[in-house]
Amino acid sequence: NFRKMVEIAIKNNKPVRIGVNGGSLDQKVLDEMMELNSKQSNPASSTDIFVRAMVKSAINSAKLAESYGLGKDKIVVSVKVSEVTQMLAAYRMVAAESEYVLHLGLTEAGSGLQGIVSSSVALGVLLEDGIGDTIRVSLTPNSQTPRTEEVEVCKQILQSLDLERFRPKITSCPGCGRTTSTFFQELALKVNSLVDEKLMKWKTLYPGVEGLNIAVMGCVVNGPGESKYADVAISLPGKMERAQAPVYLDGELSVWLKGDEIESQFIEILETYIKDRFTPKS
Repeated sequence: NFRKMVEIAIKNNKPVRIGVNGGSLDQKVLDEMMELNSKQSNPASSTDIFVRAMVKSAINSAKLAESYGLGKDKIVVSVKVSEVTQMLAAYRMVAAESEYVLHLGLTEAGSGLQGIVSSSVALGVLLEDGIGDTIRVSLTPNSQTPRTEEVEVCKQILQSLDLERFRPKITSCPGCGRTTSTFFQELALKVNSLVDEKLMKWKTLYPGVEGLNIAVMGCVVNGPGESKYADVAISLPGKMERAQAPVYLDGELSVWLKGDEIESQFIEILETYIKDRFTPKS
């Protein structure tokens, strides 16, 4: 069956992903390596042997595919497991021992926050080390969350590492004793909602808008500093500060906003900036 699939892939000039999953590792390979390890004067841990068995199985299968005529550039290897530390060890090992394209994934990561955090840590560490060519986040679905959440998490991981930009980056502070209201939180949510609502249209009208950096800060302690690195930024008044909000464009102070229309005024400034900066020149 394996050879047949490889031959079909060759005939149709298609790549093949050869994946080893910790939950379905070839027991024969694992048993042989465990037995050999037990005879050593200083045996490795069972976890270490498990990881080595995954890597050996993957590389052996990839080489077998090559022996059937599949080009090395048509082979994608994955060594997925549900434990973060084991996954890191497996991918580092296979990256060191081969030159195949690698598909990264933490399998059976779980649901909700657990799955997102575990996957983000595992993929982020490897990608930052330059390991991995394609990625997959595997989350247990629930009735409240669409399966597309997996794709959104992948996009956020890549964007967080500056490997790819999919939407404008919005920096906002968590709030502290210097903030006097929740208005900065509400404004940050409003800006995020605006970006999500208009992003597809903006990408069509304003190529490159996904590279925009926006900052919504709650006081002037960290606000000006963050604003220097943002394209469009606002610092809302904190405790003991004047009831007005400085707006920065390209790191420079542009205008002070005050009153009940700060939100609408800032949104207008943001949309005008996008239009002026990203409209293609004729």
